[in-house]
Amino acid sequence: MTAKLLDGKRIAAEIRDEVAEQVRQFVQAGGPTPCLVAVLVGEDPASQVYVRNKSRACEKSGIEGRTMRLPASTTQDELVDVVRGLNQDDSVHGILVQLPLPADGNGGSGFDERSILDTVDPRKDVDAFSPVNVGLLMQGRPRFLPCTPHGIVQMLHREKISVAGKHVVVIGRSDIVGKPMAMMLAQRDGSCGRDVANATVTIAHSRTANLAQLCRGADVLIAAVGVPEMISGDMVGDGAVVIDVGINRVEDGQGGYKLVGDVNFEQARGKASAITPVPGGVGPLTIAMLLHNTLLAAKGIHAKA
Repeated sequence: MTAKLLDGKRIAAEIRDEVAEQVRQFVQAGGPTPCLVAVLVGEDPASQVYVRNKSRACEKSGIEGRTMRLPASTTQDELVDVVRGLNQDDSVHGILVQLPLPADGNGGSGFDERSILDTVDPRKDVDAFSPVNVGLLMQGRPRFLPCTPHGIVQMLHREKISVAGKHVVVIGRSDIVGKPMAMMLAQRDGSCGRDVANATVTIAHSRTANLAQLCRGADVLIAAVGVPEMISGDMVGDGAVVIDVGINRVEDGQGGYKLVGDVNFEQARGKASAITPVPGGVGPLTIAMLLHNTLLAAKGIHAKA
């Protein structure tokens, strides 16, 4: 069996085009140009590339993308003040604090990231990290859906892969991917209908007993653990759908580096019915759904203005 490749780049381009058309109609009807502000603290190269990609995606979709660059010496209180100022700025509809925040001189984080994220106005929390928005998601009435999990739901829907009544194993229990992913797929209904909901979901992690056996029993396996190629081919059941959220930089054996996922792609593609590549799978969808959320935020704020 050779697995079908799930092309995240193509699907993300479709979503960006749809958002661009919706933005055009919204502005034409008298709405403000949606505005997303990314707050970037320090000089982390990966974060700078990611923020630059977001800015380009905003531009292509008719969304105003701003970047606030702050020095690594910025204090917790100064960063909180910046976020509060953006909360009060009526021209700003989405606020994104780029993670990770810089480490201090001892190698630890110099910031209380949770406190910073909690400061973001829930109406502008386009990452859906606010406890208010997480609570709404838990109750099945979300204001925003977390970008990476929502991108995966969109991919499953557009590739006509149903999870209803099936066993989904999510490896990873992060607040960003693992937990909300499980929550969304277990709901009775969702943004893409009941076929991409109503799953029986198991959350697994590094302390899960008999992990390989559990994974082999999954109809859909979603790996979001952040360990390079942790999921080997013998952990994938025949005909399973494999969604690889991980993106890890490892040495290529020739003095350089390459990007790999949490799944051993070459081994898994011989067992799976469909699989996402890394790169080019889930990653592009995250930014596409961020644009979607920014438009939703602009519509919500404009409606109450």
